[in-house]
Amino acid sequence: MNIQDAVMTCLRKYVDFNGRAGKAEFWWFVLFYVVVYVVVAIIGGLIHVPALAGLVVLGLFLPNLAVAVRRLHDTNRSGWMYLIGLIPLVGFILLIVWWVGDGTVGDNQYGPDPRGGAGAPTAVAS
Repeated sequence: MNIQDAVMTCLRKYVDFNGRAGKAEFWWFVLFYVVVYVVVAIIGGLIHVPALAGLVVLGLFLPNLAVAVRRLHDTNRSGWMYLIGLIPLVGFILLIVWWVGDGTVGDNQYGPDPRGGAGAPTAVAS
């Protein structure tokens, strides 16, 4: 999955907390989010409108939350585990470890493998 596919998928599924998101989809969207935020913050600073960056945070909050929850689902964890990030320092580090870790191979209780692993339909080469 490339960055364009990942961003389009995340924006299309902006309130879809069901299913799974692979590492590529999650991290490409995080990169997109950070780059957009930094660029808009710089532009907002140059034109003396610092609240412009806040609009990016508000506009991308739901897609960011949804892909984070779907990524937790890929690691076979409940999306509610996202709330562990509320624990100062330790919670956020634990979330990063889970997000960086490999997802469950094959289907799990949250849906089919986003990478097309065992249990998911695959194309037959002819």
